[in-house]
Amino acid sequence: SFTEWELMEWSDQQAVFNFLYDSVTLTVVFGPPIDGEFFAARPSRSITSLDFESFLDEEQAPPSSCLVQRLIFQFIESRGSWRDKCPTLHYLPQALFDISLVMNRCRILGEELEFLQRWGAKFHLLETDIKNTEVKLLFSSSATFAKFELTVAVSHDYPSAVLPFRVQTHIGNIGEKEIAAVLSKVPAGHHYLQRIVISINQSLLQDPR
Repeated sequence: SFTEWELMEWSDQQAVFNFLYDSVTLTVVFGPPIDGEFFAARPSRSITSLDFESFLDEEQAPPSSCLVQRLIFQFIESRGSWRDKCPTLHYLPQALFDISLVMNRCRILGEELEFLQRWGAKFHLLETDIKNTEVKLLFSSSATFAKFELTVAVSHDYPSAVLPFRVQTHIGNIGEKEIAAVLSKVPAGHHYLQRIVISINQSLLQDPR
């Protein structure tokens, strides 16, 4: 289920939906009823505007939450005019589904990042750093005498597409070629970033004995 919204208000004037622990609000403003068209057994209404607003305190929120918020608004802005896509109540369920799908994926990404920040040491992951929409993963293993940074660029399409990446080697000989070989065997999909980290650890950072 991708029902990520909570209905806060529904009146003749507007509907208000909250997402992501009340950090994003969608306000749908209704126009006049439409003759001959019904929605939920009542006369349907035109929609005059759909307005998204963020209530995340970026100074207090963890970097993972800020990244999730950026990706969600990246998606919202990429769709252009929501009013054109949702001119009447008839189109609202599909719009809510589309928004919920992206909210769900981005929320799971945030949970993955929190997991890696908490348990990264188990996978020879020293640091997880987030800047804008890039995630920098610093790996270090004494067993294989290797230390390198893997930077991946995420978008609101995560985790359905292969992640662009770059590698900076600090110690040892693990570079882009070695990382690319590992990533080529990790299919996009649920918990993509987490599986990438686990695969790198298993394939490149274990004691070779």
